[in-house]
Amino acid sequence: MVWYSSCRISFLGLLILLASSWVLDRCEGFGEFGFEFHHRFSDQVVGVLPGDGLPNRDSSKYYRVMAHRDRLIRGRRLSNEDQSLVTFSDGNETVRVDALGFLHYANVTVGTPSDWFMVALDTGSDLFWLPCDCTNCVRELKAPGGSSLDLNIYSPNASSTSTKVPCNSTLCTRGDRCASPESDCPYQIRYLSNGTSSTGVLVEDVLHLVSNDKSSKAIPARVTFGCGQVQTGVFHDGAAPNGLFGLGLEDISVPSVLAKEGIAANSFSMCFGNDGAGRISFGDKGSVDQRETPLNIRQPHPTYNITVTKISVGGNTGDLEFDAVFDSGTSFTYLTDAAYTLISESFNSLALDKRYQTTDSELPFEYCYALSPNKDSFQYPAVNLTMKGGSSYPVYHPLVVIPMKDTDVYCLAIMKIEDISIIGQNFMTGYRVVFDREKLILGWKESDCYTGETSARTLPSNRSSSSARPPASSFDPEATNIPSQRPNTSTTSAAYSLSISLSLFFFSILAIL
Repeated sequence: MVWYSSCRISFLGLLILLASSWVLDRCEGFGEFGFEFHHRFSDQVVGVLPGDGLPNRDSSKYYRVMAHRDRLIRGRRLSNEDQSLVTFSDGNETVRVDALGFLHYANVTVGTPSDWFMVALDTGSDLFWLPCDCTNCVRELKAPGGSSLDLNIYSPNASSTSTKVPCNSTLCTRGDRCASPESDCPYQIRYLSNGTSSTGVLVEDVLHLVSNDKSSKAIPARVTFGCGQVQTGVFHDGAAPNGLFGLGLEDISVPSVLAKEGIAANSFSMCFGNDGAGRISFGDKGSVDQRETPLNIRQPHPTYNITVTKISVGGNTGDLEFDAVFDSGTSFTYLTDAAYTLISESFNSLALDKRYQTTDSELPFEYCYALSPNKDSFQYPAVNLTMKGGSSYPVYHPLVVIPMKDTDVYCLAIMKIEDISIIGQNFMTGYRVVFDREKLILGWKESDCYTGETSARTLPSNRSSSSARPPASSFDPEATNIPSQRPNTSTTSAAYSLSISLSLFFFSILAIL
């Protein structure tokens, strides 16, 4: 059993990158650069984007919204005009989409002279696109209190380093729509979300990087992205209002382009801190002591898919092999029937607290337990996954704590799904997860996301250890505690490091029922 920790848990998939970028070491001949990110509702971010209509952050409605948003995002797929569209769905269930809940947003600087753009970061898609030479683009975001955040619109004619991508380019996938090989390459991305789409042409321009040696040399990284001339649907209502930044596996994704240009290794990591802070680092290939498992790359939509071979709950182990997608764009973890049943029933048989009966309208989770008001702490069974290859993946934060009208409850934050299991951000908390697209491996190591070193937290065991139970009102998934001084990240490496010359803001747009 594991005692519930008194630290604030950040388990949601809505993390926000705020403030300036900072430098990491060069790795294997490539530059490595990274950014901090914080939760959407952290103190640093409150007031920057609208919060009207959002439920209280630790309420049962809040978790229903998160679960609904996950269902929308899980079904996202890009499609060409002449291909079948894929709806936002949970198995065969079709969900009406009123807002497209992208997860991460970043403020990137592009072009010459440079402009910044607040783009959505999406591991489930590949193309980077910006609103471009459009008349009906979103030009500002209103914040509570009447203030606003002005948004830039990209124009190839305004950037001296911008060039159009011709139809004969290897990155042009819609050459059949071209009048000639030299024509501008068109693109169209459509989502089944009330007619949501982005349409335009591909362009090439610079994404601004800078070396972190004594020269602070500017490094113009040329990337291919979409000049989005027409946006429709929810792109006008707050979802990706200023563009989208793809992190997928296809050649046109920014990580792929940076690797091809020799700017960064074809790998990146995302770190999910226990306190809500985190970091995304391009070019990060992990460390020699990280644990790893191979990626299952499958067409036509390659994802960060791995194989789980064994599940252990409180020492009860079951041999069960199934595939799962590591998706930083999903807040919670979704498991197919066999895995869901094994974990939930084993957890329930070992739980010491009384089962709290919930309804679908009250909480999205099936296995919840009432906390006695006179108890200072509580125990729960440790959850461990064994990956293909034998590496262990202890789950540090499988629970959420929610105040209800009559009592505080804690819930096993997993849900059942019909098609493919998804490891969400709650199962990634406490780790730096490495997406090594060159070696086709997924790596992980315990991390506090500040120093780059292993977190002081020890692995969960089946033995109990004492810890105070925090009041539910202090359970703050959005809390971000940034130390007053940054740790010194310099090392003796002779190679220069790269830092991206952009401040990143990770904001969440929630799909409200």
